[in-house]
Amino acid sequence: MTWDWNAVRDFMPHFWDGLLVTLQALALGSLISFALGLVWAVLMRTPTRWVRWPVGIVTEFVRDTPLLVQLFFLFYVLPEWGLTFSALTTGVVAIGLHYSTYTMQVYRAGIDAVPAGQWEAATALSLSPWRTWTAVILPQAIRRVVPALGNYVIAMLKDTPMLMAITVLDMLGEARLFSQQHFQFTEPLTVIGVAFVLIAYPASLLLRALERRLVR
Repeated sequence: MTWDWNAVRDFMPHFWDGLLVTLQALALGSLISFALGLVWAVLMRTPTRWVRWPVGIVTEFVRDTPLLVQLFFLFYVLPEWGLTFSALTTGVVAIGLHYSTYTMQVYRAGIDAVPAGQWEAATALSLSPWRTWTAVILPQAIRRVVPALGNYVIAMLKDTPMLMAITVLDMLGEARLFSQQHFQFTEPLTVIGVAFVLIAYPASLLLRALERRLVR
């Protein structure tokens, strides 16, 4: 087996296209998972069980079913009900929804870690529920959970190749298509593997540095 640099050169335009799609899916999926996870966590703290129970059932169901099954359901079943989205939009929504059930648990841990005295102080000051959450509880809770949320960003990055199952040409999708067309598998797949390492490893180092900074 010989390494063909010409194959690498020919593949690179496709690689950049796939990288852009991967980063789009990662960024938008992360935003959805962080925002929706926070909504789930806050709703689970409401005193009304008619809110907590449906949220608990939905999030548990999403967390306990594979992401690939959810991708197929959103992409192939929803159109039968009149809800049609592009493949990339479907993938972003699926990743964001799936990981929101995990970020919810991270937020819940952060909220539970806020000392009870903070809640009591907010009550003593007659702060509204909205003011209590936004000015007292969430700033302390989110500060504690930022490193854990960052870990899920890396996990989402490694799950983006699943979008290939619904025709999204991310990095791996572009590599697979190029390999099938040119019968050269080693070079494009190696480039993709190196790219994932070059993205994920520096991100993990940044997370460790951020965690140390937050601890101080």
